[in-house]
Amino acid sequence: MKYSEMRPGRMFVLSLDPGEMIREEIERFSLEHGVVYGTVSVVGGVDGGSVLVVGPKVPADERIEPLKFEIDAPSEVTGFGTIFPDESGKPTFHMHGSIGREGRSVTGCFREGVIAWLVTEVVITEMKGSGPIRKKDKKTGYGLLTVE
Repeated sequence: MKYSEMRPGRMFVLSLDPGEMIREEIERFSLEHGVVYGTVSVVGGVDGGSVLVVGPKVPADERIEPLKFEIDAPSEVTGFGTIFPDESGKPTFHMHGSIGREGRSVTGCFREGVIAWLVTEVVITEMKGSGPIRKKDKKTGYGLLTVE
């Protein structure tokens, strides 16, 4: 295990507009406000057409392919994520959460496009310090957290 010690910084509360893409808005906001490291919580609603990554397709050979699930109607959401810089220093967002409707839910990663609906609240807690970055992984093509 490797670790970096960080401390709390600023806190931001965002209310996303219907139709906004959660990942894109959080990354845009982070870039505009100089948030390089942070934690993110989301609560509220997401719209139909939102897509979660719900695991890798198997077998996972030389390249890991994501298994995707599309939400068909407005649904409830809760999620927790992080913001860490990529190798170029750009803040990048990673979140997992659950989306539910009518007593059924699906849990997964928000990277493919989760769409805000009616009330989508976001709290960003900035972390101060340095160290962790997301380095591109050859097998997945994703930026994986690296602590050196």
